[in-house]
Amino acid sequence: MADDALPESDRLDGAPHPRDAARLFGHAAPEAEFLSAATSGRLPHGWLLTGPKGIGKATFAWRAARFLLATPPPEDDGMFGAPPPPETLDIAADHPVARRMAALSEPGLFLLRRPWDHDAKRLKTQLTVDEVRGLKGFFQMSAGDHRRVVIVDSADEMNPSAANALLKELEEPPEGAVLFLISHRPSGLLPTIRSRCRTLRFNPLGDADLASALLQAGAEPPEGVALATLAQGSVGDAILLAEQGGPQLYADIAKLLGTLPNMDRQLALRLAEGTAGKANEARFTLTLSLLETALARAARVGATGHLPVEIAGNEAAMLTRLAPTAHHAREWASLAQFLTARARRGKAVNLDPASLVFDIFLDLDRMAARLAA
Repeated sequence: MADDALPESDRLDGAPHPRDAARLFGHAAPEAEFLSAATSGRLPHGWLLTGPKGIGKATFAWRAARFLLATPPPEDDGMFGAPPPPETLDIAADHPVARRMAALSEPGLFLLRRPWDHDAKRLKTQLTVDEVRGLKGFFQMSAGDHRRVVIVDSADEMNPSAANALLKELEEPPEGAVLFLISHRPSGLLPTIRSRCRTLRFNPLGDADLASALLQAGAEPPEGVALATLAQGSVGDAILLAEQGGPQLYADIAKLLGTLPNMDRQLALRLAEGTAGKANEARFTLTLSLLETALARAARVGATGHLPVEIAGNEAAMLTRLAPTAHHAREWASLAQFLTARARRGKAVNLDPASLVFDIFLDLDRMAARLAA
């Protein structure tokens, strides 16, 4: 397989790569904060971009990188004085830097991500120290450039050795280097990495921005409340939900939960069997995620007494019956977290995913019976 046809670990199946996004929707505040720092002459060398997965952090990183590599630093006044500071991060699509970045041929950019394992014929499961060591050569080769930019997508995927190697670069950054670390779970990073970066927080997209971002990605905007609610402001999640029939899967899960503690075993078996096999890995992950969502919604009902807008038939009745009190809410929230974490660990050691999912349903049925008693 040619290198330009290999899967990319920082690209969602069915969606364009973040480097190809022409616009960034819904993140005016972090963009303004970064632009202010970039034009002040006091640009931090490390930036930690945090927030839920799929909401535009990587799109911002590529947008900011294009800006830095195409825009002279403020101190480069030239013989005619300093030009007016830029008011946006926009760089024309036909700018040489933009064209080179789109082709992954920009010498001032280093993309740190999980690579393709040619021997195993799959993407590596972690970012290793070997990839991070490539930064030394990059910084040495590009030492004459006025700026050098690194995008780490994602920092959450670094193993401990890689994290320590990246920390050394953050502790002694070369002049003109700027590193963007994308993280969906910053609490899992080394505290010393977090302390050496300025944090930009990205919030889930609102409905209008989500629809605009989906159109840009070539996907249909969500119809009704189900897809938009389940996506929780994430473009990536919305695309995955649409491709995997997420709203219908959630409706089936809600229907199954509505039968507890006399579980509909045929429905449970059908849902579990839908996660079997390597071809259904995404379905397995989505099933666990939507099950967590359903039980989290039940827990909120029990804790607050307020019903959310229904996103599946008879969902309100199911939620109130499962969690009529705060005590029920705590029990369901704790059990859901334990069971789905157990299933993910089982999947990681190659246990049968269908059996793992069916075991979850059996445990939920037993919990419902115990709470009903």
